[in-house]
Amino acid sequence: MSVSTSVAARVASGRYRWTICAMMFFATTINYMDRQMLGLLAPLLQKDIGWTQVQYAQTVMVFTVTYALGLAVFGRIADKVAEKGVYGTAMALWSVAAMLHAVAATVPGFAAVRGFLGFSEASNFPVAIRTTALWFPKKERALATSIWNMGATVGGLVAPAFVPIVAVMWGWRAAFIIGGVTGFIWLAVWMVIYRPAKSHPRVSEEELAYINSDAGETEPVEKKVSWLSVLRYRETWAFMVGKFMTDPIWWFYLFWLPKWLNESNHIDIQHMGAPLMVIYGMSCVGSVAAGWVSSRLMARTQRANFARKATMLVCALCVMPIALVSQFQTLWFAVLAVGLAAAAHQGWSANLVTLVSDVFPKRAIGTVIGVGGVMGMLGSFLFSGVIGETLQRTGQYWALFAAGALAYIIALAIMHLLMPRMTLVKLRED
Repeated sequence: MSVSTSVAARVASGRYRWTICAMMFFATTINYMDRQMLGLLAPLLQKDIGWTQVQYAQTVMVFTVTYALGLAVFGRIADKVAEKGVYGTAMALWSVAAMLHAVAATVPGFAAVRGFLGFSEASNFPVAIRTTALWFPKKERALATSIWNMGATVGGLVAPAFVPIVAVMWGWRAAFIIGGVTGFIWLAVWMVIYRPAKSHPRVSEEELAYINSDAGETEPVEKKVSWLSVLRYRETWAFMVGKFMTDPIWWFYLFWLPKWLNESNHIDIQHMGAPLMVIYGMSCVGSVAAGWVSSRLMARTQRANFARKATMLVCALCVMPIALVSQFQTLWFAVLAVGLAAAAHQGWSANLVTLVSDVFPKRAIGTVIGVGGVMGMLGSFLFSGVIGETLQRTGQYWALFAAGALAYIIALAIMHLLMPRMTLVKLRED
C-alpha cells in the first residue's frame, strides 16, 4: 500500500475530530452572539441609559481590558488543565455574564457586566487553538481553525437576524437572557460528548494515528511553559505584532458597525439586520476560503511559511478598499466594501493563529496564544479610546476605516522581518 493510499484509508476510517471542530464552531458562534449584542442594541441603550460616544468607548475598553486579562489567564490554564473542564467552566461563566446584562441599568453597571463577560469569553480562542492542535495534524489545522473561527462571523450573522426582533417584541433584556440560555445548552452537550482523543471510544486507532502523524511533535505535554519563557522567541513577537495591529480592526467592526449604520447612514435597529447579515455572511465565506486555500497550499508544497504568508498577503490586500468606504454614495457599495474587509480579516485571523501551532510545540500553544491575545487586546484598548475621541470630536468614520486598510499589510511586513522562516521552535527549559 502506498503512503498516499495509507493516509487516505486513515482519514476515511474516522472523522470524529470534525465533531469536536463543530462543537468549537458553535461555542465561537455563541461567544460572538453575546458580544455582538452590545453593538446591535447600542441605539436603544443610548436612549435608555444615556451614554455618550466616549462613555460607550469606555465600556468597550473595560471589556478589552478584562478580555486581555482573561486571555493571559486562560492561555496559561489551557496548557495545564484538561480542555473539557476549562472550556465548560468558561462557557458557564460567560453565559451567566450575558444574562446579567438584563439587570444592568447604568453605565457603571454595564461596564461591570461587560468586564465579567470579557474575562470569561477570553477562554474561547486559547482553548480552541489548543484543542485543534490536539485533534488535528498540521495539514488540516488551518482548515479546522477556519471552520470553528467562522463561528465569529456566524455569531455576527445570527445576532442581527434575531436580536432586533427580540428587542422590539420583548425588550433588549430578553435578548441577553436568550444568549445566556443558549450557552448552557452547548455546555450540556459538551460535557456529554467530549473525551481526549486518545481515550475517546468514537476515535478509531487509524484516526488517532492520523491525528498524531506529525513528526517532530513528541515533546511531553506535561512540561511547564512560563509566560516569560515564550517571550525569548522571535516567533512569539511576530504573532504579538500581528494581533496588536489587526485585532483592533475587528473589534471596531464588531462594536461600531451598527453605530456607523445608524449615525452615518441613518439605519435604525429594525432595518440594520440586512446590511450586517451581508457583511458577516461574506466573513463566513472569507474565513473558510482562506483556511481551505492555506491548507491546500500546505498539502501541495509542505511549506507552512509559504502557505500561511501567501494567504495572509492576499487577505491584507483585500482589506485595502475599505479606505474608500466614505467615498461611496450608495449604502450597499459601502456595505460590500466592509464585507470584503471583514471576510479578509477572518481569513487573516484563521491563518495567524494557525502559525502558532505550526511553529510551537503543543505544550506551549495556549501560552503563546494567550500572550499574543493580550497584545491584541492592548491594541484594541488603545484604538477604542481613539475611536471614542474621534467620533466625539468629529462624528466622522473615514479616518478609522483608513487605519484599518493599512494595518494588515504593515503587520505582515513586520512579521516577516521577525520570522522570515517558519521552523519548529525548540523550547529551552527555564
